[in-house]
Amino acid sequence: MLLYERRRLTGHFFSSQFSELITKIEQLRNIPICDPIVQLSVNAPALPLISWLSAQTLYPKVYWHGRDRNEDVAAIGSCKTFYFADQIDDNALAQIYQQQRSKTNHQDIRYYGGLAFDRTVECWPEFGRAHFILPRIELRRSGNHVRVLVNLNFENGETEAEIQAALDAIKTVQKPRPLSPPNKLTLMGRSDLPNFARWKELVEQVTQANFIKSIPKVVLSRHSQIDVDDNIDPWTVLACWQGRNPNSFQFGFQFSPERAFISCSPERLYLRRQQELFTEALAGTTIRGLNPDEDNLLAQALLDDIKNSHENQLVREHIVDVLTPLSQYVGADEQPKIFKLNHIQHLHRAIRAQLKPGVSDFELLRALHPTPAVGGLPRDAALNFIRQREGYARGWYAGACGYLNRHESEFSVAIRSALIEPRRINLFAGAGIVAGSDPEAEWQELENKLATVLSILIDF
Repeated sequence: MLLYERRRLTGHFFSSQFSELITKIEQLRNIPICDPIVQLSVNAPALPLISWLSAQTLYPKVYWHGRDRNEDVAAIGSCKTFYFADQIDDNALAQIYQQQRSKTNHQDIRYYGGLAFDRTVECWPEFGRAHFILPRIELRRSGNHVRVLVNLNFENGETEAEIQAALDAIKTVQKPRPLSPPNKLTLMGRSDLPNFARWKELVEQVTQANFIKSIPKVVLSRHSQIDVDDNIDPWTVLACWQGRNPNSFQFGFQFSPERAFISCSPERLYLRRQQELFTEALAGTTIRGLNPDEDNLLAQALLDDIKNSHENQLVREHIVDVLTPLSQYVGADEQPKIFKLNHIQHLHRAIRAQLKPGVSDFELLRALHPTPAVGGLPRDAALNFIRQREGYARGWYAGACGYLNRHESEFSVAIRSALIEPRRINLFAGAGIVAGSDPEAEWQELENKLATVLSILIDF
C-alpha cells in the first residue's frame, strides 16, 4: 500500500497503531494461514470507548462492560455472524458454537451477542431469537491501556477478499468525538402494555390460592412505549445511565441505524472461568432512602420482608437445583445480602459452582436462562402463562446478553433495558408476583425501576 494511502486510512486517530495493524494484515498475504480465524492486535493509549463507538459508521456496534471488572469493550463490524430469526433448538446452537470454537486455539476470540427471553416466539427485527457476532474491529480497555484487535475469518478460503475486507473496515474508522449533550426530550405520548387495569387482573390471577399451589411465582412485566420529539443517541443515553449505575453491567447492541438495545442491568446470569462458575439469586426490591439512616431502615425492612425473602429463596433453590447435575460442587449464600443501585436496592445471594468436565456454555444457558427472577417457577408453566397473557413479545428484554469465549464467558440478564428506535424509546420492567403481591405496590415497583432512565430522557 502506498504511503499516502496508509496515512489517509489512519492519519488522525491511533495512526501508528492502525498502521501497524495494516502491516500485519498485509503480511498475511505472504504466509500460510493455519487457523480459519485469525486475530491481530496492538496496544494503544486509553480513550473513552462509548464516545469512539458513537462516532463510528460501521455496523454492527457492540459495547460491553462487566459489573465487577475494570474492562470495557467497543466493537464494530462483523467477520462472522450467527443470526436466527426463527426458532432454533438449543442443542443446535450448542453444536454450532462448539464447531466454531474448534476452528481456533486463540484464547482471546470472543463472540458477542444475546438470546431472546423466549426463543419459541417471534422476536425483534435484526435481533432475532439468537444473534452473535465475531466483530471485525474491537477496542478493549483495561485501566489506562487499550488493545486494538482485528479479526479475520478465512473459513471460506477467500484469503485476498478477507484481507481486503479487514483493510476496508479500518478505512471507515472515525476519531472519537464528544457525545451529544443529554438534552431532555419532550414527551409526546406514552402507552403501557399491559395497562394498569389489565395488570391488576393478571396479578389477581397469579395470586389466587389454586394458581399459587401449582405455580408459586410468575414474573410479570410491562412494555412502556415513550414517544418523544427528536431522535435519541443510544450511546449518549447509555453513557449517562452508566454514570448513574456504575455497579451494573452496561451493554449495547446496534445491528443497524434503526434500532439499538441498551441495558444497565444489575443481574449476572453467569460468569464462567474454565470450570468455575459464578451466578446469583437477585430478587426482591425496595427503593433507596433520602439519607443513610432511611436507606438502612429500608434495607432492613427488605431483609425482614417475608414476601421478598420468599421470592429470593425460590430463585436460589431453583438455580442450585438446575446446576447440581452439571456440577461437582454447588454452594450458595444461606442468607441474602443487600445489593444497592441508584434508585433501588435488591436482595442478593451469591452462588458458586465447580462444573463437571465438558460442560458447555450452551448447557449452562439452557439450564439457567430464563431465571426464575425474570420468568417464574416452575419455569415452563410460568413461561406459558407469560406467553399467553402478558400481551407483548419481550424480545431481548430479560434475555441473556454477553460474550462466549473458550476459557471465559460472561452473560448478564437484560433487565433495566431499552429498545431505542427513531423518536421512540421502549422501556421494560418486571416484578415477581407471589402469594401476597399487591397490584398497586407491584405497579409502583415498575415505575421505580424506570426512574433512572426516564430522568435522563424526559423533560417532565
